[in-house]
Amino acid sequence: MKRAWILVFLAVIVLGIVGIGVARRGLGPLRHDDLVQPRIYAYRDWQSVGVQVNQGDLIRLRAQGTWLYTPGEYHGPEGHRVYRAPSFYPMSGTAGGVLIGRIGEDGRVFVVGRGGTYYAERAGLLYLRINDDVLSDNEGYVTVEVSVTPPTHGH
Repeated sequence: MKRAWILVFLAVIVLGIVGIGVARRGLGPLRHDDLVQPRIYAYRDWQSVGVQVNQGDLIRLRAQGTWLYTPGEYHGPEGHRVYRAPSFYPMSGTAGGVLIGRIGEDGRVFVVGRGGTYYAERAGLLYLRINDDVLSDNEGYVTVEVSVTPPTHGH
């Protein structure tokens, strides 16, 4: 199972780099009702966790770990306790360095922080990243537990 997950993750990365989104015949992301625990690196842009969600799905996220957003100051996925994100960050008005997410390439950005429960507003791949504009000077990663539950009938 782990080998299959790694292959799926690599396929998603390769396809993203090449700019082709046509891997629907076994190479594309799989639907996961199991627990997935990807690493989200502070120095990378939007990172797919390889999980496809559908509108109405219940997404449970829990993040832990530390990353460097401000020189010399490691903190967790909740973001920096002092620095607020300016308007040119992916999400302004929240903590700088906080873990953020979106569904799909152009989905609405939401705060994840240490985690929570979210309902998918749309179908698409789940993406996560650090809330920062310059990523090259960041270090570390957080591990995110991802669990997706389809809506129950009559919901």
